[in-house]
Amino acid sequence: MPDLSPLFANAAVADTFDSFPPDARAGLLDLRRLIFTTAKETPGVGRIEETLKWGQPAYLTPDSKSGTTIRLGVPKSGGFALFVHCQTTLMSDFQTLFPDGFTYDGNRAIHFTDGQDLPRDTLRLLIKSALTYHLK
Repeated sequence: MPDLSPLFANAAVADTFDSFPPDARAGLLDLRRLIFTTAKETPGVGRIEETLKWGQPAYLTPDSKSGTTIRLGVPKSGGFALFVHCQTTLMSDFQTLFPDGFTYDGNRAIHFTDGQDLPRDTLRLLIKSALTYHLK
């Protein structure tokens, strides 16, 4: 798969990705690509701002304000994770649709193991839901 990710506009975010363990970094970069690709393909989302929140890469929709923040990081248990705001219904809704095949961390995250192939089509649904959360 060719790398269609945008270049890092924020040096602190690039440094954070560089600090991740190599195996986790590969998965996180894959999720980053999926976030930008999904945003580009989803009407109403607009520009994605990549910044740091709580020391983790975070993805916001500052112009359209259509979405809630998505964060990427490395949990203490290892691997890598995609986080959403815990006060949304995103993770519980997603878990209702896809109860198996993911390792959920309550209503805030999905954990992945290093080297795991990501189910892109399924994750695209979660990302699209997060990027359009405030349009409902």
